[in-house]
Parts: sequence; C-alpha cells; structure tokens
Amino acid sequence: MSDPFFQPPSGTDLPRYAGVPSFMRLPYLPPDHPRRAEVDIGIFGLPWDGATSNRPGARHGPRALRDASTMIRAGNRATGQFPFEAARIADLGDVAMSPVDQDAALANAQGFVRDVLAQGTRPFMVGGDHLCTLTVLRELRAARGAAFGLVLLDSHTDLYPAYFGGKTLTHGNPFRQAIEEGCLDPTACVMIGMRGTSYNDEDFQYGRDRGVRIMPIEECFDLGWPMVMQIAREIVGARPAYVSFDIDFIDPAYAPGTGTPEVGGATSYQALSCVRALRGLDIIGADLVEVSPPFDTGGITAWLGASVMFELLCAMQPA
Repeated sequence: MSDPFFQPPSGTDLPRYAGVPSFMRLPYLPPDHPRRAEVDIGIFGLPWDGATSNRPGARHGPRALRDASTMIRAGNRATGQFPFEAARIADLGDVAMSPVDQDAALANAQGFVRDVLAQGTRPFMVGGDHLCTLTVLRELRAARGAAFGLVLLDSHTDLYPAYFGGKTLTHGNPFRQAIEEGCLDPTACVMIGMRGTSYNDEDFQYGRDRGVRIMPIEECFDLGWPMVMQIAREIVGARPAYVSFDIDFIDPAYAPGTGTPEVGGATSYQALSCVRALRGLDIIGADLVEVSPPFDTGGITAWLGASVMFELLCAMQPA
C-alpha cells in the first residue's frame, strides 16, 4: 500500500515551516490530476460559514488547519499506526462556495463530493460550519442507496428545526435534515457531549422520538469516556457510519477558536481518546468542523483540530 508519492516530506528533510502548506503536507491533487483516482481517503475543505447563527469565522478554518497540520508527523505513537503508509491520502483542495448564496454553495459542495465518491475515495471534509456536513451525508446516501449511522462528537445535537420559522437551513439542524431526507438511520446514530444552555428541549425530544442515542456531557463524565465509547460502538455495530467532530465538543479552555463554545467539555486528551476508540468501525467518511480562527488564541484550536484530524485518519484504517 505504501507509495512514496503519497508520503508527506519528513521534517528532517524539509523543515515543517517550509513549503506550500497542504493538509499534513500530503500531495495536493486538483481535479484534473492523473493520480487523483488512486486516492483512498481524500481530504478537502469547505470554507463556508453561511449557515452560522451567531459568530462567523469558520470559513477560514480549512486554511488555518492546513497551516497547523504541517506540524503533524508520520507516526501515531499511541496506536503504533502510520496512516500515510496504510492508505493513499491526499489533499483534494477546497470547494468554491458562494459566501452569499446558500443554495449555490451547497450545490457546489455536493457536486464536488459526488465526484470524490465516484472515484471510490472516502471523503474527509474540513469545515466550515456544521451545515457543510449535510452535503457529504446527502451524497453518501445517494451513492450507497441506503441510510447509515452516525457518531457525533459535539456540544450540540444540531437537531433543531429551521430558525425564525423559515425554511433556510443553519448549522443548528444538519442532522435533523439528514434524518428527514433518509440519509441517516436514527437507530444507528449516537450523539456525545451535549451541554450548555438551550432555548427548549425540542432537539433532544426530536432525537429521542426517532431512536437517536443522545449522551449529554453529565452522562459522559458519570459513566467515564471508555464506557461512553463502548456504548457508541455497540449502537453502530457493524453498520457503516459517518463520524462528525465539531471542535466545540472540546472545552473552550483547550479550543477557544469556535463560534459556539460551551464550557464543561472534554479535555484535549479525552477527545483524542474518544476518536481512537472508533477504530474498527466501518467509517465511510468523516469531518472536522467549526474551527474559527478569528476567535482562536495563539493557534491552539487549529493545532488541536489538526491533531484530531490525524486521529480520525488513523481510526479510518482497518483494525
């Protein structure tokens, strides 16, 4: 499986602060590149936050994460994995998404994801706000012809109806919409880490009524993270599943650079451990969303996000 073309340069050969930044210094393959069809896992950016309800800035997430991810080395010391040797992984670039036209932005993203899936590549999306995830879920559903499961690590369920009584989608309702459209099998969905104040209980009630397992942060700390992830694995089982990681799953003491922070979350180490526990699931795609550089402090959120991305790539490898 190891192919020198898909290996990022070592920091002992080219300093990590040098060169044009790509995700984890992997090769950048534009749509017309002759080797693009060989990619097993394609990382791409959706630099868009047009569905943000309060503090924008996640549109700048992919660029910040590319830069921060140049710090990533080849090996995972905790798991012994070398993901860039186990799979052909590449940076597929960013999607051109209109900052003023939601319909056009989402359509462009879906077309891009459709092409990625048509080449047999597993998608790894980097946002952008959380509505970006819906574009990937829609195209996975279309390609697979069946609904699938979800593991969501987040401080919010994103199961709310459209805001202000309208029909425009926001980053607060991608998973409600995905369930309504038949992308997700709610009985194979688990949502972990929910916390913070709320307008009402409508999102929790919607999920429970449909069989979604919601694990608020209080339950997570009461049970302990190993048990939480064991429950998540049991819920998904052998079914294919998508993994979505909102950076606000992590406490803002460790990840301040996000638009909707909620105190009382997981630590950096706990978050990485949760992702590692997903290895062995049938992960058909993944994402890391809601990193907002304007609210970051010294780049610590982007660096933590890049570290989560690396763990997700490792989790996507066979056990």
